Amino acid sequence: MGKYFGTDGFRGRANETLTAIHAFRVGRFLGRYFARGKEGCARILIGKDTRRSSYTLEYSLAAGAAASGADVYLLHVTTTPSVAYLTRTERFDCGVMISASHNAYADNGIKLFNAAGEKLDDGVERLIESYLDGGALPLATGEEIGRTVDFVAGRNRYLAYLLSLPQVGFRGMRIGLDCANGSAFMIAKAVFDALGANVFPIGVEPDGVNINAGCGSTPKRLPRSLRSALSTRALPSTGTPIAAFPWTNAAAFLTETPCCIWPRGACGQRASWTEAGSSPPA
Repeated sequence: MGKYFGTDGFRGRANETLTAIHAFRVGRFLGRYFARGKEGCARILIGKDTRRSSYTLEYSLAAGAAASGADVYLLHVTTTPSVAYLTRTERFDCGVMISASHNAYADNGIKLFNAAGEKLDDGVERLIESYLDGGALPLATGEEIGRTVDFVAGRNRYLAYLLSLPQVGFRGMRIGLDCANGSAFMIAKAVFDALGANVFPIGVEPDGVNINAGCGSTPKRLPRSLRSALSTRALPSTGTPIAAFPWTNAAAFLTETPCCIWPRGACGQRASWTEAGSSPPA
C-alpha cells in the first residue's frame, strides 16, 4: 500500500483526496513513461463510470497525458473489463479506468492497466507517487503535443466480443439486470437483448449521484422490481455489474468483481461454467 495507490488503484473522495490536479499529474507521468524507448508517442486508453466526478477526472487525465505528448483515446462511459480487454487487443500502451466500483458516488478512483490489460506494476505506481509529491517532467511542444480521440467504436468492439462468448442459448430466458446506475447501464441490456433474452433491467438511469443508490451492491436483498418480474431465486450483485448470468427463469449478476460467469472471459479469455465458479442450478 502506497501513499496514494492501494490494491485497486488510486482511490479517494472526489475533489478532496483525489482531485483534478492529481489526475492531470497522473496523466503527465503516463504520457512520458509509456513513450520511453518507442518510436512515436504513447497511446493511452481511458474509460469512466457514471459518477459526476468522473468527467472532471477523465478530461484532466487526458489533458495531462496529451501535454506530455501522448495520444489519448476516450471510451467515455464503459466497464472496467472493457478497458482491460481493449488495451490488450487494440495494442495500447496503457489503459485507465476512472471508477470507484461499488463505493458511493462521492468517491472515485483511477485504475491503471499495462499493455497486456493487467494491473500496472507496483513499481510503476511508486514512481507515479514520487512524481505526484513534487517531481518534474518536460512538457511536449510543437508537433509533439498529443491529441484526444473519441473512441466510442471501441465499446462496440467489446460488445461484439461479449456476444461471441455464450455457449448456451438465451432465447426465452427471463434475465434480471441490476446495472446499479453504473458503467454497464448501456452495455448489459444491449448484450442480452441481442442474445434474445427477455430482459428486466433496473438501475439504468444514472444521474451522476445515484450510482449504487438503492441498487447494485447496497441492497440487502434483491430489489422488489426484479422479484416481481422473476418468479424464482436470484443472486444480487456486488459491485458495478457488466452483464447477467443466465439461470432459467431467474436472475443473477455479473459484476466487476470475479464472482460469476466470465470472470476472466470478460477481459478476453473464454471461461466455462466451472471456471466461473458457479454452475446453473439443477
